Amino acid sequence: MKVGLIGLGNMGSGMAASLLKGGHEVTVYNRTPTKAQALVALGARHVARVADACRGDAVITMLADDSAVESVVFGDASVIKNLAKGAIHISSSTISVALSEKMAAAHAASGQRFVSAPVFGRPEAAAAARLFIAVAGAPDAVDDCMPLFDSIGQKTFHFGENPPDANLVKLSGNFLISSVIEALGEAMALVGKAGLDQHQYVDFLTSTLFNAPVYKTYGGLIADKKFVPAGFAAPLGFKDNRLVLAAAEKLRVPLPLASLIYNRFLTLLARGGESLDWSAFSQLAAEDAGQAALPTRK
Repeated sequence: MKVGLIGLGNMGSGMAASLLKGGHEVTVYNRTPTKAQALVALGARHVARVADACRGDAVITMLADDSAVESVVFGDASVIKNLAKGAIHISSSTISVALSEKMAAAHAASGQRFVSAPVFGRPEAAAAARLFIAVAGAPDAVDDCMPLFDSIGQKTFHFGENPPDANLVKLSGNFLISSVIEALGEAMALVGKAGLDQHQYVDFLTSTLFNAPVYKTYGGLIADKKFVPAGFAAPLGFKDNRLVLAAAEKLRVPLPLASLIYNRFLTLLARGGESLDWSAFSQLAAEDAGQAALPTRK
């Protein structure tokens, strides 16, 4: 397929490389052009305008937040203005349910198709084409996107025809991951203060009760205190926490644990943790127990 990809951060770069390996014709755009150099060497075409990334069968946006997505989707030189009728905008960014609703309506009014397809997986999974993809959109549009999803992910889950539903799934998933980080931080503070080896403890957990990738990944990061470089930066985790709380408020669903984690993120950022991995807030439990100082930016 001919596909544009807008946004070459940690995730977008890996996705673009996987699309190229999958045999697709890939055009890339990024606000900082130098990030496209490695992909050009792999066969991608770099363009200097958003409009020129929208000339193919589909365009994927993989950007940091609502503001970044709105800036490229709406306006005169935008995705909406330049994507052909019948072509597909695939939104893989972690954004609010409200923005997804706005984009779905705008694309429908412009005769374009819109698929929400946020992904689960850290940058190493994006580079290895091992992402999990949560998709929602019209069946014909989703079917047409499957060659792209097969190139970047190991499995695609279809959550119906309403695109914002996939965004709610993504936000709820990131809420669960952050809950695991909080629980691991507290449990490891407890055993650590008792003098037990935290690496041995993580090995026990992930070999018995919690044999799941999220426990293995984050248990290892917490035990190693490996928060730099950030695979997923703390401000982005904080943003996702705010978005899940906003979605919950609209649906009148209390999320007490999400509220606790909101304050964990706020404390981490207030103490200079902007450049750390989002899992660094796990160390607040150890600090509360008088064990260690909170890590700060490099």
